[in-house]
Amino acid sequence: MSSPIADFNWEVVERRGIKGGYTKEDRAKLEEMYETTLYSSIQNDVVKGTVVGITDREVVLNIGTKSDGLVPLSEFRDMPELKVGQLVDVYIENQEDKSGQLILSRKKARIVSAWNNIQGALDNDIVIEGFVKRRTKGGLIVDIFGVEAFLPGSQIDVKPIRDFDIYVGKKMEVKVVKINNTNDNVVVSHKVLIEKDIEQQKSAILNNLEKGQVLEGVIKNMTNFGVFIDLGGVDGLLHITDISWGRINHPEEVLKLDQKVNIVVLDFDDEKKRISLGMKQLTPHPWDALPVEITVGSKVSGKIVNVADYGSFLEIVPGVEGLIHVSEMSWSQHLRNPQDFFKINDEVNAVVLTLDRDERKMSLGIKQLTEDPWTKQDLLTKYAATTKHKGIVRNLTNFGLFLELEEGIDGLVHVSDLSWTKKIKHPSEFVKVGDELEVVVIELDVENRRLALGHKQLEENPWDTFEDIFGANTIHKGTIIVKNDKGAEIELPYGITGFATLKNLAKEDGTVGEVGESLDFKVLEFFKDERKINLSHSKVNLEDLKKPADKKGGNGKKGAEKAKEQVVEKSTLGDIAELSALKEQMEENAKKSSKKKSEEAE
Repeated sequence: MSSPIADFNWEVVERRGIKGGYTKEDRAKLEEMYETTLYSSIQNDVVKGTVVGITDREVVLNIGTKSDGLVPLSEFRDMPELKVGQLVDVYIENQEDKSGQLILSRKKARIVSAWNNIQGALDNDIVIEGFVKRRTKGGLIVDIFGVEAFLPGSQIDVKPIRDFDIYVGKKMEVKVVKINNTNDNVVVSHKVLIEKDIEQQKSAILNNLEKGQVLEGVIKNMTNFGVFIDLGGVDGLLHITDISWGRINHPEEVLKLDQKVNIVVLDFDDEKKRISLGMKQLTPHPWDALPVEITVGSKVSGKIVNVADYGSFLEIVPGVEGLIHVSEMSWSQHLRNPQDFFKINDEVNAVVLTLDRDERKMSLGIKQLTEDPWTKQDLLTKYAATTKHKGIVRNLTNFGLFLELEEGIDGLVHVSDLSWTKKIKHPSEFVKVGDELEVVVIELDVENRRLALGHKQLEENPWDTFEDIFGANTIHKGTIIVKNDKGAEIELPYGITGFATLKNLAKEDGTVGEVGESLDFKVLEFFKDERKINLSHSKVNLEDLKKPADKKGGNGKKGAEKAKEQVVEKSTLGDIAELSALKEQMEENAKKSSKKKSEEAE
């Protein structure tokens, strides 16, 4: 007979109303509670597992549950010394598959642990050591805890890095600066570690910074306006104008990246955030070493370093420049563009016109290297009044054109001296810049350097003859070529024009002459000096109707027509010897003018 259990708790049994154990319902409920609690606590979690067996393909692990789990042996390649009884981290993928087997993964356990470590490094600002696996676009890929993280190129160092390959295959301390859980991306930085180290150096440099202090730095960046120099944790700007006493177009002409240079502190702001540096200030100013032999009147030579609208700058020695004003480039009074004379890097000789060593200014001239054409002894004879010359049209103005007869000798042809017969409102109607034009000297004023020229004076004044042809009361055929609210311009024989008011355009039928219409016109007034003729068509009609009598004709209407025919016959003058030559000359001039206009139009 068995003895009773000494520690058996009868109260529990009685409290449940059970004799002899749990009912089926209570047991099922307890099992359900057990299974649910175990599953929720360990499913999808990382736990410690004990190695209880190793086969050729799998590792058997016990994690303290009712069944053991299996993990592929391939997941333990990094643990060649694995043995039974050893503890390892595993991830519970499934507590029980269809076969009732516990599914574990060491690979996933390592990933979960890695992300936990990465998150902890971010939360606690921990420095971690990574391994640079490879270079990628814009930066490097770094392995941290088995996870690939991105290290941007801008976060590698405080100074720009141009060769990322030098870091590949090396270990590097970094900090996690950003985690994107959605895409499983991690961004790390090495620069933040350096910035902390150099912050103390930067504070020390700025606190001891003084104007005029000479420092050593390394060129870390170049721009077209200057270079940025690393002074050991703080950057300063060396402007392009402070690199050399001479003129340079880009810093790369004299400096290069990563070059060590000595510089002087020129200025820094109150907050000590911007530092201006200088390099040329470490050498004497070239003006101070300018030879004393260079004075006003000295001949110098150099290189053109700049061309502006008003002149060109000639560098005598590096850092010493003189201005050649456009007015000092040629004896011509007509100013031209300096680019017509020089281009950058041209080697040029010049004469010193003014020199101020204190202000470091110098003006130069090149026309002084040649004789002033206005002082030549033969000038009065060469350009005496009525002498004929040919020149090049250099400039057009509203009042005339400037003609260059030779280098330094310009003359003015007034618009009124271009043609005897044509009314030219602007010289561009007659010539264009660059044309060659023949002229006659009207007046020479050497003292004031003025030369008055004329083109129409190459021919005799036809208005002397026109006075006989177009006398008052003579009648001529004319064509209306221009008409406005004041009157009309009438083209007459020999290429001259006259003017008729609107009331003088009235015809017998009450209408008014229109442009292109040819009518008879009577000369009312003739002004030779002003080259002006006033005409009337209506007066011709009245003469026919009211004044039949005429000095050269008979009485009545027939007499008037006869007189008119006589006058018109006189106006043609085809058979008059003294005007025949004039007519031929005018026709030839008209042909030349027509041909010239045609060429200009083309």
